[in-house]
Amino acid sequence: MISLNYRDARPIYEQVRDGLRHLVVTGAIAVGEKLPSVRAMAASLAINPNTIQRAYAALEEEGYVSTTPGKGAFVVRDSGGETPRRGELLRQFDALSTELLFLGMTAQELAQRVNRAEENREGGAE
Repeated sequence: MISLNYRDARPIYEQVRDGLRHLVVTGAIAVGEKLPSVRAMAASLAINPNTIQRAYAALEEEGYVSTTPGKGAFVVRDSGGETPRRGELLRQFDALSTELLFLGMTAQELAQRVNRAEENREGGAE
């Protein structure tokens, strides 16, 4: 599910957060699905439960997860509102699309890629 690299400069909680985010975005963990408990995830990765709790809190702040006390953490699709992650990704998108336009790509080609990504996402969710 998630692999940790102890030689990576990033903290372990960021590696867990990024690994879970990737699983959510790719549809490996579906919207509405419950994430493993903090203790179970910590045991499976052989790391401190506080590290998992920190990763789950970061995912909740980014809008990928909603935590219900006593029930656990569930994957959600953020229905709106600005999150730090969304703002960061939009800034990256703006910079990349500006550079791609400079390199000769058309706005229509960019739109086709976005549409294809949406189709892939919807196809994987079923």
